[in-house]
Order: sequence, then structure tokens, then C-alpha cells
Amino acid sequence: MSATIIDGKRVAAQVRQEVAADVAAFADRYGRPPGLATILIGEDPASAVYVGGKQRACAEVGIQGFDHRLDADASREQVVTLIEQLNADPAVSGILCQLPVPGHLDGVELTNLIDSDKDVDGLTIASAGRLALGLPGLRSCTPAGVLRLLDDHGVDLEGKETVVIGRSNLFGKPMAQLLLSRNATVTTAHSRTTDLPEVARRADVLIVAVGRPRMVASDWVKPGAVVIDVGMNRLDGGGLAGDVDFDGASEVAAAITPVPGGVGPMTIAQLLANTVQAARLQAGE
Repeated sequence: MSATIIDGKRVAAQVRQEVAADVAAFADRYGRPPGLATILIGEDPASAVYVGGKQRACAEVGIQGFDHRLDADASREQVVTLIEQLNADPAVSGILCQLPVPGHLDGVELTNLIDSDKDVDGLTIASAGRLALGLPGLRSCTPAGVLRLLDDHGVDLEGKETVVIGRSNLFGKPMAQLLLSRNATVTTAHSRTTDLPEVARRADVLIVAVGRPRMVASDWVKPGAVVIDVGMNRLDGGGLAGDVDFDGASEVAAAITPVPGGVGPMTIAQLLANTVQAARLQAGE
């Protein structure tokens, strides 16, 4: 068997086209586009790249970008004041505080100061609670992007055995909740799971987010399964690898995401979609 490649770049481009049309329609109705504010504290090179990419993506689809950068020694009071100002600004539809923050600050605390209706990362306690209770709200970008990939590929999740390897607050937990909302049968596995390969082999849909290059071997994959690889690992010799042995798994799975070009492009695309959704929520739609 040779797996079908699930093309995240193609789906992300489609999402961006949809968002651009939605942004134009919103601007026609309300006289202004949705707006996304990013907060970057310090000069971490990777974080600066991520924030720059998000701001460029906003410009490409017509979302107004508000790029706030604070020194690495910025006080808690400075950051709190900025978040409060952005919460109160009607031009700002969504707010994203780039993590990690410098050591003297608490990223969880700062994230939870963001108005939940502007929480386009879907990381506040309020957003997590809405997801857990099945209430409308903003969803974490990468899990929502994975769901869009599965939908685009025509994967019917109802009743399917799904295994999520990884239990992080950022991805694993919200991913499991989103799968449950589609009536999937969900197992959340992790480093303490007994006989992890055997658990993985039960999955009709296997989703992996552990941060260990090529940890999931081909014999962990049920023949005909759909494999979603969320990992993005930089190798010592250069290049990138996912958490799944792509070459081996491709011979067993029915469909698989590549790294790069799979889940990665969906995260920013979903961030843009969340910003439009947030703007609509605040407009009372």
C-alpha cells in the first residue's frame, strides 16, 4: 500500500482564500476589517519569525495587524496594561501573546488575561471550558486545523477508533475534545501508556504530537489507518522530520500528512479564520 498524501499546503491556501472573502464581506458590513494584535516580549529569534509570519499572513488576507513588541525586561505591569488596552479596543478582534515569555513572566497568567472572545489561540481557561462543555467558542488553532484536514480528506470520524499520542494543553487535550465532538471513540495516549505501540495499532485515525523525531514506527500503524503527524523536529544534520517514520508508515497507512507541508501550514490559516470568527462574535453575529 502507498498512502495518499494529505496536502496541508493546498488546504491552507483554500482556507486563506475563504478568509480573504470573509474579511472583505466583514469590512463591507462594518466599515473596518477584523484586526489581530500580536504581543512579542523579548527577542527570541524563533518567536520573532513566528510573529512576523502571522503578521504577513494577516496582510495577505486583509486583516489589520497590530504588532506590539516589548523589551525582554518588560514588567508584568507593562504587559498587563497592554493586554487590558487591547481587550478594550474595538478595532482588535483577536489577541495573541507569543509564547514562551521571558522567565520573570508567567505565560499562563498573561494568556488568561486575554478576553475569551478575543482568544484566537483558544488557550484561556474560558476557551478550554467552552470546548469541554461543547459550547460555541474559539478553538486552539492546530487541533482545529487538523480537523479541517480530516474533513477535507473526507474522513468520517463518527464511531471511529482514534488515538491521540500526546496530552499537552496546547494540542493533545483540545484535539481529543474536538474528536469527541464528532462522535469519535478517543484514546489519549502518552509516555506513561502501557504498550504504546499496541494502543497506536488500534487506531483508525492516529494523531501524533510528541516532539520526538520518527518515534512512531511503521509497525505502530494499523493497515489502512489515517495518520496525522503534528511533529516538527529539526535534525542534527539539517532538515526536518515529523514524529512518525514517514517512509515506513506510508507503506501501511491509507493516508498520511508529510512534514513539512502537512499540519504546519494549517496553524496560521486557522489563526486567520479564528480572527474572523472572533470579529463576528464581537459584532453580535
